[in-house]
Amino acid sequence: MRILGIDPGLGITGYGLIEACGNNVKLLEAGIIRSNAKDKMEKRLADIYKKIINLIEDTMPEAVVLEEIYSHYKHPKTSILMAHGRGATCLAIEHSNVALVNYPTTRIKKAITGRGRASKEQMQRTVTSLLGLKDSPEPVDITDALALAITHANIIAHGWCQAPKRKG
Repeated sequence: MRILGIDPGLGITGYGLIEACGNNVKLLEAGIIRSNAKDKMEKRLADIYKKIINLIEDTMPEAVVLEEIYSHYKHPKTSILMAHGRGATCLAIEHSNVALVNYPTTRIKKAITGRGRASKEQMQRTVTSLLGLKDSPEPVDITDALALAITHANIIAHGWCQAPKRKG
């Protein structure tokens, strides 16, 4: 199963595509999508939308995984800006007719490291190890996206849910 994890943001959106078969996962592609901070909000969102559409068309995943939205009381503006990018991403996924799966942050961290409160560094080390990579993916947005995809692969492999079907 091809699974695309996306860590949406307004400035940087990380993505990671894996192939999962049972307990085996293989990295196929990973990278980032950037929007220009000098552009108007609507242009940035349109660019993210188009780039996600193209990414999905190019990679043909069976499922796309996002982190459930959360807000930290100390950084409300960051959450709002991230939500804009997430909204453009969700719209692109819907228009691409691909199954969308969401998991809370603590579930992702627990699935990857065994701890629901794992640090970014722990997540990065574990994802790097699970994929057998020599170096940790940079920036961390890529690691976060890969963690999403790996979490979904593990949940499906252990029968915790059924694999989503392509829409249509």
